[in-house]
Amino acid sequence: MLQILETLSNKLTPIHRFLIIETMKIGLNVMLLYAFTLAALIFSAFKDRIKTKKAVLKGLKSLSNILPQFITVLVIVSIVLSLFNEALMTGILGEESGVLSTFGAAVVGSITLIPGFIAFPVASELLRSGAGIVPVATFISTLMMVGIVTLPMEIEYLGKRAALIRNTLAFGFSFPAALFVAWVISL
Repeated sequence: MLQILETLSNKLTPIHRFLIIETMKIGLNVMLLYAFTLAALIFSAFKDRIKTKKAVLKGLKSLSNILPQFITVLVIVSIVLSLFNEALMTGILGEESGVLSTFGAAVVGSITLIPGFIAFPVASELLRSGAGIVPVATFISTLMMVGIVTLPMEIEYLGKRAALIRNTLAFGFSFPAALFVAWVISL
């Protein structure tokens, strides 16, 4: 295996070598995380088998509740990414697409109700497909901070004035937050 990698490394560009090494690191990190999780589960089972069983069943139930949402969003994102090629995605959400794409991403993020554990992989796929950092960061920022869908419930608990002020400030803050993220990534 090592000889094959050495032979390939002579033919690869530095970027390709870097990507292969990073992929191997991620794979190793994931394996270590799984090994640690398994060890913790075994330790927990030895300590209290009944509580461990309850916890595993509760986790599986949570997974079964989350999985339909997750699969639906992944299917939608896959369809969108297959319909929009990289050039079109770059044109719509790319760095050069301007303020309009960033504002559009903010509006979509404000209206959409997606959990964070689904939103971040979606953002990753958008970035890989040529979307710009600022529009994607604005989308994620408004997705997490602004809640048009949850506004009626917020009004009920916080009052109309407080809910509207909070959502307006969160919407406004998403733009400087996205610029800050772009600045940090550019370092």
